Amino acid sequence: MWLKLIVLFALFINCFISFSQNEEPILLWDDTYKLSWNDFKDQPDPNTDVVAITASGITFQYSIKKSDDEITGFTTQVKTIFYPEKSWHKPERANKHILSHEQLHFDITELHSRIFRQQLSLLLVSENLSENLDSLYNDIKNDLRNMQNLYDAETDYSRIIEAQAKWQEQIQLELSKLSNFNSSM
Repeated sequence: MWLKLIVLFALFINCFISFSQNEEPILLWDDTYKLSWNDFKDQPDPNTDVVAITASGITFQYSIKKSDDEITGFTTQVKTIFYPEKSWHKPERANKHILSHEQLHFDITELHSRIFRQQLSLLLVSENLSENLDSLYNDIKNDLRNMQNLYDAETDYSRIIEAQAKWQEQIQLELSKLSNFNSSM
């Protein structure tokens, strides 16, 4: 499922419209699709013991509606993305266990997209809406980075099998709890 990413950021404030486009091969998170080593397209770093790198992230767009200089509403779009051209593996050392570790990095990104969508669904229209949206996005990016680092630390980059299994179980449980905010919907 290769897609070209054309991200249009539209912010409607004071009749000002800003557009930004970026074309890069991506995979969108989908609960029916699991990563394969064929999805990892970048060249591995020969100067590291790391076996694989998953590049994933959250994209966020919003538009704010105004009427007579008063904010009346907003819409948002949140996507969980895997970047094949920035992800890599060392085929001679890669295996199913490491692939499942990398998949969980992508799943952790999806978990944070769901948490973010949930937070956005509770956000009220206010004078500070733009600042609140930006703040929520920055907070979720920080939380995501912290969880990804904790995951690698606690599993020793997949080497601690029991910790890896615990993380997989916990992330699947959390994804299930937030199924109403799924990217695949």
